[in-house]
Amino acid sequence: MDLETLRQGNFAQLGQAITAWKGVVDKLKGLETDARDDMKAKADKANWAGMNATISREFITKTAHEFSDAHTQATTIHDILKDTRDELVSYKEQLDQALERGRKKNLTVTPIAGGGFTVTMLIHPDRAAKGHEVPDHSPQDAEHLRDDVQRILNRATESDTTAATVLRAIVDQAETGFSGAKYGDRDSAIDAVRKAEEAAKLIKEKGDEMSPEEFQKLNGLLASYKNDPLFQEKFATQVGPKGMLDFWADLSSPDSTKDLTRTQLNQLGEFQKNLGFVLGGATQSDSPAMRQWENDMVKLGPERFRTRTGEAYGFQIMSNLMRTGDYDDQFLNKYGNSLVETEKKMRIPDRFYLMEPTLKMNFIGDAEFGRDPMAGFMTALSNSPDAATDFFNTKEPQDNAQWVLKDRPSFDDSPLKDGPNETLDATGKAMFAAVSGATGPDAPRSEFLEHTPEHVEAMKRSLQFLSETGNDFPPELRNDMAWAMGNHGDVVHKAMSDPLGTHGLDSGQLMEVSKQISRNKEAYVELTNQMHLAIIGDINTETKHPENSLDRAGRTVGFLEEARYQATNDEKNGDLTDASWKKNWAYHIIGGAITPWHPAGDAAQRVVDLVASSWLQDKQNEINDTATANHKETYAARNGELRGLADVWYERNKAWADDPARDGYSGDFGVYSKIGASANDGNDKAEGIAGDN
Repeated sequence: MDLETLRQGNFAQLGQAITAWKGVVDKLKGLETDARDDMKAKADKANWAGMNATISREFITKTAHEFSDAHTQATTIHDILKDTRDELVSYKEQLDQALERGRKKNLTVTPIAGGGFTVTMLIHPDRAAKGHEVPDHSPQDAEHLRDDVQRILNRATESDTTAATVLRAIVDQAETGFSGAKYGDRDSAIDAVRKAEEAAKLIKEKGDEMSPEEFQKLNGLLASYKNDPLFQEKFATQVGPKGMLDFWADLSSPDSTKDLTRTQLNQLGEFQKNLGFVLGGATQSDSPAMRQWENDMVKLGPERFRTRTGEAYGFQIMSNLMRTGDYDDQFLNKYGNSLVETEKKMRIPDRFYLMEPTLKMNFIGDAEFGRDPMAGFMTALSNSPDAATDFFNTKEPQDNAQWVLKDRPSFDDSPLKDGPNETLDATGKAMFAAVSGATGPDAPRSEFLEHTPEHVEAMKRSLQFLSETGNDFPPELRNDMAWAMGNHGDVVHKAMSDPLGTHGLDSGQLMEVSKQISRNKEAYVELTNQMHLAIIGDINTETKHPENSLDRAGRTVGFLEEARYQATNDEKNGDLTDASWKKNWAYHIIGGAITPWHPAGDAAQRVVDLVASSWLQDKQNEINDTATANHKETYAARNGELRGLADVWYERNKAWADDPARDGYSGDFGVYSKIGASANDGNDKAEGIAGDN
């Protein structure tokens, strides 16, 4: 900004623009409130089906979100404009004061061509009017005036140009629509941009050869700005996708020049987490540069990157940076589709992934080296349920769910440590996210979400492919599938108890999966508790024909007992059980059965605890010494469980059951007889499904 621009500056029009923006902010705030509290709230409560349930509800949700982003962006623009106007007004006042101080010492500032200025005498002593004394000044006075004016102009220029920079950056965050980036003033926004450039410069110019001090500085920047939208986008695009992969590949090599892998080993895990948060947030940006970054990253996935000691696929490198952070759903699905396509072409991907055993690309924990890219990608999906649902429902150009749940060869990425396969463990969590819409059954702030047709489809497909694995069902997925069945408990309960097998889910697949879950005692406990919750929910909501909920309760118990019998009867199926069935039953199954996201909440927890307590009495010494039991022993051991459920039903339906017009539902005998008979019917149905003759 030159001298005359600031000296003659009239900021009235800018003030009018700020006032106009304030009006826009206020109007958008009202629209945002209406969209959220009226339009979206009604849409969430609406009992829609078919196309309305998917298209209209999704449109309204996105529209409400756009109003929120529009209000955020308008507020940010208003605040930055106001902050800049106030600063420029202040700099104009400072300039006027500096010029006045100069005049008092007979000094003036004159603009020159090219935007500069010069300090001269206001009145030369030889030209002063007769009898008029001109104030004295020293050469230092002239220098000080020059420096003061230049400093003010520099600051005004900085204020003006940085405002333009951050306003463009904020608008660029969304190629269409509005950005959710929020900044209260220009300084905080431009600071984020400059810190991103500083962090990117360290990686581009130093890479893994940076000093430990530089590495710690970089890690500190990532930690401080990992949630800042402008920092995220600027950092990612400045480094670039290839630069990021090259950097992580080199850092993973154990012989880097500065040997950061050794000297900073205890910091690498935290650094990896911070980097993942930053990159994940960057993919949420809709800037053209970031869209190109995402496309290029997907293209680089099948490429091999050379390190000092070996090579690694782009997928192997990037997937390790996806273990933390919230990655954009579209990017995740493009990335995942390409990853599955590449692996299917390999046919036996572990042969390729294990070619360079010296590389360790994951520093979060000690469980795995990070050579299996599916582990990191599945972790990313578990953090992004909508993307997980899309991935597990994708059938073209290949069936993703079939690949990760059934066909994909798994391999051990941590040969020095016994325990579950980390990739399969992550796959189970991603599968749960896909069928539930939640980040986990016990994740903080998880909410029970109404299932969409896509959630139901993901559930059916997961059930199908896992049932087809038979006795090769991954043990790592037992608990996750138990949670998934609990999340869809109303449908699963009705399918298990349906005498004709026509209710939504395939009963044969349910039996096979339930049997495989039941091979582990803890997983069987989880499944049973989840189904107790579904049964109690059915009892509480079935008001038209209460007798049906009692019948369904017994049938589901019978179904589960048969599944457990199939899993623990060594004589029939060979040794399907694991060592967990040899251990005593633990009382910790009471008080921890209910998923925190379930709408029934604490009330259901207390009721399920009562049923579990009765059930536990049956199970104390049931099959501790041997994991075998014949049908008679299996069915005789469920009396406490059935009594507990019958008591809950009778308490809920006492008036109906005691009506003289009805017979056979007395609280002291009839209700127990009814549920026992239904359980036997459930046994018979399940036995037929299992093919037990």
